[in-house]
Amino acid sequence: MSAAAAVTVRRELVEPGLPVAQAAAPPTTPLDPQSREWLRSLRSVGAGRDAAVGRLHALLLRAARFEVARRRPMLPHLRGDDLDDVANQAADDALVSVLARLDSFRGASRFTTWAYKFALLEVAVKLRRRAWQGREVPLEPESWSLFSGSGLEPDEEAEQGELLAALQRGIEEALTKHQRRVLVALALNGVPIDVLAERLGTTRGALYKTLHDARRKLRRHLADLGLSLDSLEETDR
Repeated sequence: MSAAAAVTVRRELVEPGLPVAQAAAPPTTPLDPQSREWLRSLRSVGAGRDAAVGRLHALLLRAARFEVARRRPMLPHLRGDDLDDVANQAADDALVSVLARLDSFRGASRFTTWAYKFALLEVAVKLRRRAWQGREVPLEPESWSLFSGSGLEPDEEAEQGELLAALQRGIEEALTKHQRRVLVALALNGVPIDVLAERLGTTRGALYKTLHDARRKLRRHLADLGLSLDSLEETDR
């Protein structure tokens, strides 16, 4: 791992971050005629709404199948039936999400473009879960050596070693067991957050909160020791 990559991983441990879903919504913009018609139809009742829902599901299914096909070369372990099942499940779940969030549509893009993204997201989530089926979720560090950078000068290597030792002590001593497991799984071992939520029987939001609290404790731990990542970042630029 390069020095720059090592710093990127270290920052994952202590940098605050929010899921995309928590970003502030942009201001409402005037809707194009097609988007207005979609909203009108989906908010109506009776046969008109049923027809609109059917059209929306067909659109989401096309989007899901497109995304599955795009990712297929990276999924040699999945058969055609498995991939079609993923596409159909993704379209179904995306439809539920879109219908539940009609009031959050801001008009920054066409309604179909906005809805299309729900299908792409569902495909990504479901394929990550398929990829982790039958695999053990690592909740302990596989190797602290993964955080070491290469090609450093002796003084830089010593500084990095001090920081990594402090991070390791902070993870082991400053965090609760649950915070440690979540931080290690997400930031160190690269477990997708939706996979971890499913395995631990919790939600993405709860894991984001745990991760935020763990990072805050680690930042405080480093600050108490007079350490920060700033000097290492300057070295790697």
